[in-house]
Amino acid sequence: MFNQLVDQISGSGWSYVLIFVFAYLDALVPVVPSETAVITAGVLAGSGRMNLAAVIALAACGAFAGDNTAYLIGRHYGEPAKRRFFSGEKARKRIAWAEGQVQERGGELIVVARFIPAGRTVVTLSAGGLRMPWRRFALFDAIAGVVWASYASLLGYFGGKAFEHQPWKGLLLALGIAFAVTGTIELVRWLRKRRRRG
Repeated sequence: MFNQLVDQISGSGWSYVLIFVFAYLDALVPVVPSETAVITAGVLAGSGRMNLAAVIALAACGAFAGDNTAYLIGRHYGEPAKRRFFSGEKARKRIAWAEGQVQERGGELIVVARFIPAGRTVVTLSAGGLRMPWRRFALFDAIAGVVWASYASLLGYFGGKAFEHQPWKGLLLALGIAFAVTGTIELVRWLRKRRRRG
């Protein structure tokens, strides 16, 4: 798997385009492995095959563009999009949760949701659907994109540096840390929800 991803993100000029595209699409289609792609690019930057600053910039710009596309879809097509893409009971609960959180926490939630798979899509659609002022959304989303891109890229970069001769170990370490961070965020969210009910 690592070798296939490295072949796609090989350090050529197209690699930078792929980083942007993966980050953009992941904001709309949560199954796109943008975080894995950015971490892999960070590993390649650690071995000198890619430019770290360019990886961070393109990942952040792709995330920002994708999130803003989701925001606009939510703003202009919120109700039809919800019915079309979030028709299951579990999906409707996620939307209801996201809408409540956007009204209550707004900017903070946009930053945190960037680290939750599928959460970023639900939150950005909800922010648009609830007509959160775009300037406020864009400010917090830009912060979220830069923090997320830096986090994923630097995880890969330092993992790649630590395992320079075996970069796949650096990727595994970086992915393990990324999953642990996401898991911790989900656990804290679940505990807070449980405490509110009790």
